[in-house]
Amino acid sequence: MNEEELKNRTKKFALRVLKLIDALPNTVSGRTIAGQLARAGTSVAANYRAACRGRSKPEFIAKLGIVIEESDESAFWLEIIIESEMLKANLVESLLNEANEIVAIMVSSRKTASN
Repeated sequence: MNEEELKNRTKKFALRVLKLIDALPNTVSGRTIAGQLARAGTSVAANYRAACRGRSKPEFIAKLGIVIEESDESAFWLEIIIESEMLKANLVESLLNEANEIVAIMVSSRKTASN
């Protein structure tokens, strides 16, 4: 997967996160998780774009680390949504799988860039 494909994939992830957030209940817990997931999920795409514009290899590697952290945090909040039964699992699982796939891709990319 090339840089442009990953930019598009992470942007689609952010857009899907925003749609899912709109479906969360308007409760204290729903709003809290919505805010956390919105920040983490949109940060994945923003930080991947920043990594691609990195001025050096170390900066690129550092930014990928942020993408990994934000993707993993997104997965955490999606797991909380499923386990708390805020939304039906079948509505969230494909987005959770995508978050985990993005983590795996970025970990692999960081390893490759570090060599």
